[in-house]
Amino acid sequence: MSEVRIAAELRNEFGKGAARKIRRANKVPAVLYGHGTDTKHLTLPGHELLLALRTPNVLIRLQGEGVDEIALPKGVQRDPIKGFLEHVDLLLVKRGETVTVEIPVTVTGDPIGSAIVEQQLVTISVETEATHIPTGVEVDVDGKDAGFTVHASDLNLPAGTTLAGDPEALVLQVIGAPVAELPEGEAAEGEAAAE
Repeated sequence: MSEVRIAAELRNEFGKGAARKIRRANKVPAVLYGHGTDTKHLTLPGHELLLALRTPNVLIRLQGEGVDEIALPKGVQRDPIKGFLEHVDLLLVKRGETVTVEIPVTVTGDPIGSAIVEQQLVTISVETEATHIPTGVEVDVDGKDAGFTVHASDLNLPAGTTLAGDPEALVLQVIGAPVAELPEGEAAEGEAAAE
């Protein structure tokens, strides 16, 4: 898991007016909390933060006057129409600490013949070390036939990562391709023609 360095400024102005002023300067108001520490109110550069948040479970190294911490994004508020960042909640993490995060499940390969993959879960909840969050987990369905299933407990998780959710949760299954059914009238006509 890569770490993205972002310049952070402590802020002491609060409220809607202060937040609007920060956004007009192409910056984003944020709060940093966790480990029983006092909440820190920050201002972060908007463009750099937007780029960082494109990576799931990104570790953000906040650096600036009075700030030198590692954090995970926990809540991101965006403008519903324009999509720009309005506010970000960041959770303070320490090296060696275990965190619970969602990682993507990626399917690779193709099942046999016309069988298709029906994926039930696109992410899975895991516990892992905060500075070694896996980018995801892969499930290979190459050469699998209808009836093949994968439950959460069957996933091959990276070293140091454990399942945090229900081990019996169905992740995916390979099913036979659906057969198109003819309407009753057409089916009867087909049988009569065959006789």
